[in-house]
Amino acid sequence: MEPNVQLITATVIFVATYALIISEKIHRSSVALAGGLLMLLVGILNFEEAKKALELNTIGLLIGMMIIVGITRRTGVFEFLAIKAAQWAEGKPVKILLAMSVITAGLSALLDNVTTVLLVVPVTFSIVDTLRLNPMPFLVTEIIASNIGGTATLIGDPPNIMIGSAVPELSFMDFIINLAPIAFLVFLVTSGIICWLYRKELTYNPDLTAKLTAINPLDEIKDYALMKKSLFVLGLTIVGFGLHQTFHWDSSVVALSGAVLLMVIAREEPEDVLLTVEWPTIFFFVGLFILVGGLEKVGVIHAIAEGALKLTGGEMLTTSMLVLWLSAIASALVDNIPFVATMIPLIKTMGQLGGITNLEPLWWSLALGACLGGNGTLIGASANVIVAGIAEKNGVPISFWGFMKIGFPLMIVSILMSTIYVYLVYVA
Repeated sequence: MEPNVQLITATVIFVATYALIISEKIHRSSVALAGGLLMLLVGILNFEEAKKALELNTIGLLIGMMIIVGITRRTGVFEFLAIKAAQWAEGKPVKILLAMSVITAGLSALLDNVTTVLLVVPVTFSIVDTLRLNPMPFLVTEIIASNIGGTATLIGDPPNIMIGSAVPELSFMDFIINLAPIAFLVFLVTSGIICWLYRKELTYNPDLTAKLTAINPLDEIKDYALMKKSLFVLGLTIVGFGLHQTFHWDSSVVALSGAVLLMVIAREEPEDVLLTVEWPTIFFFVGLFILVGGLEKVGVIHAIAEGALKLTGGEMLTTSMLVLWLSAIASALVDNIPFVATMIPLIKTMGQLGGITNLEPLWWSLALGACLGGNGTLIGASANVIVAGIAEKNGVPISFWGFMKIGFPLMIVSILMSTIYVYLVYVA
């Protein structure tokens, strides 16, 4: 197949797949897999190239943490935490919403946003079921908070991990010093807007609160022995995430090691454990990675990034703004991992050709755009897809347009704030 024909074919397949995902007439996992297989059937990718396109580190991380969370959920500890949190918040929905968003953002910065939503969302469903609240405001808030929190540190979101690996001079503390302040401000503004948007749905019911107060949270613990084993392994896994760069472990290896260890010491039946994995979500990622791999091979992503950077002529202000906004819009529409992988060498080359000695503004612009841009759509970030999968399993499907109506405007607000921040701190 001629290169131009390949480019057009790959683009048509991607756009058609994306349109079907947005239409929600067919399950997104089936559509993504069909699109990925079409890339193979028409010869855009061969099987070896498709395997390389798969982000096995992301898939392994998801499966490992789903297994750990699935076993831990059986102990009743999530229900215990749910009742404790709701009692602390006095059953007031707004206070509960803010508490869960703070927890989500904080854990996303310390762990990663995928692991965080796997831990927090089951707790959320327990809370809203007890208080008979609409779970949608809580789920949308946790998606957005996880991506904002993940922006603040080196290990919070895959784009930051990739940038930190490619630019060794940027330390763990550099990410915190440069990204945490704006992430914190974005979190405050976003939380306030969300509370206002959902104010009519967050109604207080004193009768249900009284019932909640009368519940003893300890009664929710179903298996103390399994709970101790699960929390021990979860703690070890979290420590492993903190040390994975020191020992050069992939995050997927840490998560899968924790999952296997818990299966062994808990003596769980593999058949039962594997049923807890959100397989539709896993296969959605498989299809999506192959689709984006096809776009990457034919040069679509590279051409967009390279053409956009050429427009700036190497001038720092326009280049920083372009990298920020291009990263945000692209990360809302496609997976940010291959986009960031394409942008990193382009930024390095531009620095060499243009004689730019300080590329830090561009790195922080790329990180902010790629991480915060994930809030634009339901498929903009891994955490979004995970929450949507869990919600669907609990009978609360999150629609593509329903999320986008909230997430995209909030993403634009966060990027506008980031624009001012980058200009004042690095360019002015």
